[in-house]
Amino acid sequence: MGAVVLDAGVVIAWFDADDVHHERARAALHSVREQELRLPASAYAETLVRHSVAGSASAARARIAAAAIQVDPVGVDTAEAAASIRTSHRALRLPDALVLGHAVAIGADVVLTTDRRWKRFSPRVQVV
Repeated sequence: MGAVVLDAGVVIAWFDADDVHHERARAALHSVREQELRLPASAYAETLVRHSVAGSASAARARIAAAAIQVDPVGVDTAEAAASIRTSHRALRLPDALVLGHAVAIGADVVLTTDRRWKRFSPRVQVV
């Protein structure tokens, strides 16, 4: 089974029952639970922002760990792949390019996101 890279939007929606993407994110994460779930550190930081403000960052970290989501450092291979992707797709924001670049760097089969625009940037993308 291959790796699945998660975008912050999927994890944020999974945490928040009021998020418009919550049910789809929950179902998507359930469907890939047997695969290797990877979250680049850049997306991890995005995920923790709201929880840090609310004082619940430790609970968010625990939930990510309990779901066996591996938080990966953003290394040279990810950065170089992100730069290449962003060069081809100038409208893509750098945080988004880092997630897609991480998928390239680790050879992931799938990238889960809530952002429909990503379909045009990579065949790995599945929108929840």
